[in-house]
Amino acid sequence: MTVQTDPRLARLAVDTIRFLAADAVEKAQSGHPGTPMGTADLAWVLWSRFLRYDPADPLWPDRDRFVLSAGHACMLLYGMLHLAGYPLTLEDLESFRQWGSKTPGHPERGHTEGVEATTGPLGQGVGNAVGMALAGKMLAARVGDDLVRQRVFCLASDGDLMEGVSSEASSLAGHLRLGNLLVYYDDNRITIDGSTSITFDEDVGARYVAYGWHVQHIDGHDHEAIARATEAALAETARPSLVICRTHIAHGAPTKQDTAESHGAPLGAEEVAAAKRAAGWDPAAAFVVPEEVRAFFRERAGEGAAARRRWEERLQANREVWDALHVPVPPDILEKLLTTAPTKDDATRGHGAAVLQKAAELLPSLVGGAADLASSTKTVIKGSPRIEPGSYTGRNLAFGIREHGMGAICNGLAYHGTFRPFASTFLQFADYMRPALRLAALARVPVLYVFTHDAVFLGEDGPTHQPIEHVWALRLIPGMDVYRPADGYETAAAFGLALRRAEGPSSILLTRQKIPAVARSGGDLGDVARGAYRVAGEGTPDALIAATGSELHLAVAAREALAREGLNLHVVSVLCLELFQRQGADYRARLFPQGVPVATVEAGRTEPWRTLAGSAGLTIGIDTFGASAPAEVLAEKFGLTAGQVTARLREWLR
Repeated sequence: MTVQTDPRLARLAVDTIRFLAADAVEKAQSGHPGTPMGTADLAWVLWSRFLRYDPADPLWPDRDRFVLSAGHACMLLYGMLHLAGYPLTLEDLESFRQWGSKTPGHPERGHTEGVEATTGPLGQGVGNAVGMALAGKMLAARVGDDLVRQRVFCLASDGDLMEGVSSEASSLAGHLRLGNLLVYYDDNRITIDGSTSITFDEDVGARYVAYGWHVQHIDGHDHEAIARATEAALAETARPSLVICRTHIAHGAPTKQDTAESHGAPLGAEEVAAAKRAAGWDPAAAFVVPEEVRAFFRERAGEGAAARRRWEERLQANREVWDALHVPVPPDILEKLLTTAPTKDDATRGHGAAVLQKAAELLPSLVGGAADLASSTKTVIKGSPRIEPGSYTGRNLAFGIREHGMGAICNGLAYHGTFRPFASTFLQFADYMRPALRLAALARVPVLYVFTHDAVFLGEDGPTHQPIEHVWALRLIPGMDVYRPADGYETAAAFGLALRRAEGPSSILLTRQKIPAVARSGGDLGDVARGAYRVAGEGTPDALIAATGSELHLAVAAREALAREGLNLHVVSVLCLELFQRQGADYRARLFPQGVPVATVEAGRTEPWRTLAGSAGLTIGIDTFGASAPAEVLAEKFGLTAGQVTARLREWLR
């Protein structure tokens, strides 16, 4: 911690932070000025006294992390990054919320240096911070405390703590005793619609005490109170900490302080000028940073650079243990997984369990778990313990029945940069994770999702648990690769392709029911890496059948039956539609020649397949909810047996 700064400089710096936010929102005529103005005191104390960072090396592995879960308050973060010396200029601040700017309306990791997490949907950042803190604990358990001194700081709003995802993540953080996590709760008691008293009068502190957190209450504008609370939180290493900061939204705005009008709209030129005048600033000047404030942060950056250099010296003395964990994904991981691919008839979740063991052997940073379903999704890394409270050496994570929190936490694990996380649950529950899935795709982080029980054939649990629209719901997320493997070979390919993808998440969808290994009699098996490939058929086809997952063997059986009737059909496995669509036009045209009619077979919604089948094509699937019955009965009732698929194709080709 740096020494206490003199009160005059502190006031000048806080006013700088407040007015940069107000000016940017005013110039954009869009944004949220109130929360940055209300938390400027907190940001000043944290960034001036506690936060360990080096703007010359924004990805220094042992830096502290600051997560702005209240992403609408992003001008607070942008202002701090500018002052701290990150490559964010005054011109960037002046371009707030404009096309192509480095200062979008909510923080985006990878878009703006210094932004640790893509936040915006409230509560997600709290979950991200939990994931980062968990990663820090796991890293320290592997390489030692001498190399890991990082802490995770998070700023959360009333809205963050109303959203259920933060509750799930916070509950797990308390259970796991993540003492390297400090969440500041900006208790300004204002939301868009007015006072929080309209809907929110719970005792947040008592709730977090019940979660197992260390809780303090302070005046969020009192610098020494903020500092004392932060010191106490950092000294409490056995529990995560919540510091409840009573603040005033739009602090210092003469008529709009403590009003809902300041939450999500510009203050207005007259109000900004009046606030500046009251602080002794030139009311006509905008985007002003006094030289004294710049000089302070230059010195602060120097302290961070020195801390980084000391860490690098310690790293050199411990390089072997560090490098043993930070093994890059083997470039030939796909080939290695394919050489040991399961060959027997089985559910693809069973194949996934086998492939996961080999993948974990090849990639020491691979960690993950399930939402209380590991025995069903079969996603346990054998031979490794489970992460437990106070014990972080294992690779298996028990998230509990918390899909919302699991998604956000896994994003945080990926943001941290050390571990390659996977998360698992039934496909139907992907809906609970959708905000985190979407943010993973937006942030281009390589989280792996293993969704099992991928179709109506999970059987007797019935339509509440049977996915119908979920495969396409995942495919509709830009940047999400969705794999639906048909057997052990394709399951190995799916894991290999997903794990070698450096930027962007992947979903692997696996069956509960046992399905036969596919008999391949045409094409090039190596083309599986292209996302779609020919499984059966030679010569010039009369038609093509494109199928996925558990329906691929039906397409192969139908082809064989129709071949005996003189029809030549090719069968194409669409393992990953997104990967296939990224292939060159030549390959796509070779696999689906122009003028050849196309039929698709997949146990789910059919209409989106029209983009591949065309108006004259045939789409076989399910466009209603499922039913409760054994899998073989459901197959018969929904027309997804080999005989029924063959009959549909025969009628179509007449």
